[in-house]
Amino acid sequence: MFDIILFYIISIFSLLFNVPKNEPAAPNVVVITLDGLRWQEVFNGADSIILNDKTYDGDIEYIKANFWATDSKERRKKLTPFLWNTIANEGVLVGNRNYEANMNVSNKYQFSYPGYSEIFTGFADDSVNSNDKILNKNINVLEYINSIPNFKNKVAAFSTWDVFPYILNEKRSGVYVNADVDTLSFKESTLTMLNEMQFLTAKPINVRPDLLTYFTAKEYLKAYHPKLLYVSFDETDDFAHSGMYDQYLKSLHAEDAMISNLWSTLQSMPQYKNNTTLIITCDHGRGGTGKSTWKNHGQEVKESSQIWLAAMGNGIAQKGEIKQPVQLYQNQIASTVAKLMGTSFNEKNAKHPVGEPLNSILK
Repeated sequence: MFDIILFYIISIFSLLFNVPKNEPAAPNVVVITLDGLRWQEVFNGADSIILNDKTYDGDIEYIKANFWATDSKERRKKLTPFLWNTIANEGVLVGNRNYEANMNVSNKYQFSYPGYSEIFTGFADDSVNSNDKILNKNINVLEYINSIPNFKNKVAAFSTWDVFPYILNEKRSGVYVNADVDTLSFKESTLTMLNEMQFLTAKPINVRPDLLTYFTAKEYLKAYHPKLLYVSFDETDDFAHSGMYDQYLKSLHAEDAMISNLWSTLQSMPQYKNNTTLIITCDHGRGGTGKSTWKNHGQEVKESSQIWLAAMGNGIAQKGEIKQPVQLYQNQIASTVAKLMGTSFNEKNAKHPVGEPLNSILK
């Protein structure tokens, strides 16, 4: 009799005070891209041939003092400490071609719009063949996730490059895409301040600095708690095209610090702590070591298809750096994002071919 009375008391208490059931929250995924970042710097650190060439490095002494070491493992830790001190210990990195741990784009063009389209649609569409502001006809995984009732209006993208509203087809998808200096129409004071800053700042690469893209995404995350967040950095590609290797390395180092800061922020918030996956990759590769072609990419530069991926957090296997032969592709990322969020993105719901998930990096 006492047990029955106790049961009813607990039931009434739960209703009155809205005590939540002990059920896991839906997982979160954060995807970050670093435009045109070579696998060589990710896995080997600063390139001695390029950094010692005054044609490409206007700040040789600073770069040597801060990013150089004779050992490649030490160099890469100095350049990207979060990748190698945290992700390498808690997650997985793939793309070191010294071990034939290969990852490539599938599209034949090997530049930005086709690369980003492949990342998010899971499809290397030959008709996506320029960087022009043309609305992407292919359904992307952000759009699909946003169509699921539990995730509606919980998907957002922040980019430095102003072509992303077209790549992600913001008009059709309904995904919130903030690109370059799109006005931030939010009530939060921090977002209002960032809105003013992005219009007032100098633009060395003719779009807002990656730092402002990052803080805009971070403050939006803190205020609106998206379940799927995408952040796109651009400076590495722009400085590489300009032949400014010192600025290319400085931007990479800064972006690694921003990613570290974002991960710390996620782990400080109850809705994200231990329930979030971080995926970092790039849209294309670029020319090989020690050649002027390191500045460029595209069909005529054979190394341009060579990319890499790092991941950690919920659902990711703790494998560290992959050091055995493997072949992965860019078109597998979209379905991997969906799988991590507890759903499936495939040819049936995408209405076009989609690569299989990256099961080898998943738990």
